[in-house]
Amino acid sequence: MASLWIWTLIITLVPVLAVTWLSRIGHNRHKKLPPGPKGFPIFGSLHLLGKLPHRDLHRLSRKYGPIMHMRLGLIPTIIVSSADAAELFLKTYDHVFASRPRTQVTKHMFYGSKNFGFSPQGPYWRSMRKMCTLELLSTQKVGSFRSMRREELGLLVDFLKEAAEKHVVVNLSSKIYCVVRDMTCLMVFGKKYDESALEARAFEAAVQEVVQLVATPNLGDLIPWVAGLDLQGLNRRAKSVGKMFDGFLERIVEEHLVCKDENKTKDFVDVLLGLMSSQNNEYQIDRSTIKALILEMLITAMDTSATVIEWAIPELIKHPEAMKKMQEELEKVVGLNRRVEESDLGHLEYFDMVVKEILRLHPPVPLLVPHESLKDCIINGFHIPKGSRMMVNAWTIGQDPNVWNDPQKFFPERFIGSQVDLKGKDNFQLIPFGSGRRGCPGIQMGLTMICLVLAELVHCFDWKLPNDILLAELDMTENFGLTCPRIQDLMLTPIYRLHN
Repeated sequence: MASLWIWTLIITLVPVLAVTWLSRIGHNRHKKLPPGPKGFPIFGSLHLLGKLPHRDLHRLSRKYGPIMHMRLGLIPTIIVSSADAAELFLKTYDHVFASRPRTQVTKHMFYGSKNFGFSPQGPYWRSMRKMCTLELLSTQKVGSFRSMRREELGLLVDFLKEAAEKHVVVNLSSKIYCVVRDMTCLMVFGKKYDESALEARAFEAAVQEVVQLVATPNLGDLIPWVAGLDLQGLNRRAKSVGKMFDGFLERIVEEHLVCKDENKTKDFVDVLLGLMSSQNNEYQIDRSTIKALILEMLITAMDTSATVIEWAIPELIKHPEAMKKMQEELEKVVGLNRRVEESDLGHLEYFDMVVKEILRLHPPVPLLVPHESLKDCIINGFHIPKGSRMMVNAWTIGQDPNVWNDPQKFFPERFIGSQVDLKGKDNFQLIPFGSGRRGCPGIQMGLTMICLVLAELVHCFDWKLPNDILLAELDMTENFGLTCPRIQDLMLTPIYRLHN
């Protein structure tokens, strides 16, 4: 009976899909779309995307150009792969591409896409953008957690110092993730994460599950007629991890409602609950909004920041001359008798160049979160249909030989005298945090954690590969996800440098 049902469904769906595909093709047949691979009926060019889609799209862009059209399932998709093209889509035509596509996974995990990053363009999204910018991620609010960040970093330095005294190998990937996780949790809900609060799996595994689900192409989104079949099991997984996090988030909200401490620095949950209970409730926040935003803050801040730091250390180990220059600058500005303070970061010019070079080679999100076009438009003579998805390949832009000399080389000095920044307002050669209306509002919070943790790890310690591993043998393979961390954990022996 089951097999008969499946075949009946297939026989019913195939003609419907074929008609849908032919109607879409016919609608755009006489319009000049950007160049790109032709693809198969219904499935489009999905077969061209492998384990590392940003690299697959990079190779295709070398053939078809910086503005490339391809169908992913039934969805017309535009891949942007140069700084000039990114400026067109994220600045000149930013108003056209200011929305996000609705997806099954974000619907299940983020309470109907009520989080800021994945909600479609409209009054709700504009309200959330204003609230996040003014209430949660302002310079003043990020600065209010400065002492907490210093304390958490102190615990990490103490642990690594003890490991250095014992000459033991440490899993630095794990320690980086833990310190970023603890900082993020303290900012978001005021305490370190207690793993016992999630019964089904460790907190780290749950976070990685969310990241994987958000990044994995879902056939139900790309071929809407088969959404109900959940052929990949992604919806089932999203519901499972969403339910798991919901229990955790409910407890967090309840604890804040019951225990109010007016003397402590207000975390993000305190701020959101205060806005919800205010008489005018300008932002129209409800309980599900708060939970969606909490989860988004946890996922985005933890994974992206930890990934950047985890790539920075091995790049510096492989390039000892850059490590030496960083340490010499830190010694000059900070000295060897104390740790780095956040106020020191603005005086570290070479350090700033290193961070930019790391973000060029290893953007935390190689393929920026997809945009969706709100209407038909013509860009560079190409027709872009309404409802198209647009993805910027930030990794390819960082590898563009027309912008960067010897782009695969780690060379921080390339930024000497450069006007390139990380905000994507006046130039688009380096946009690891996106740009325009959909640019990441948490860029300051993310950079603060990245720079502070990296500065401490470089200033306080030298790093040695274990078991006489050669520099050439250091594995630099990427893993797939919304971010692309190292596939192998970073195992190193710390050597303490400070005088105290």
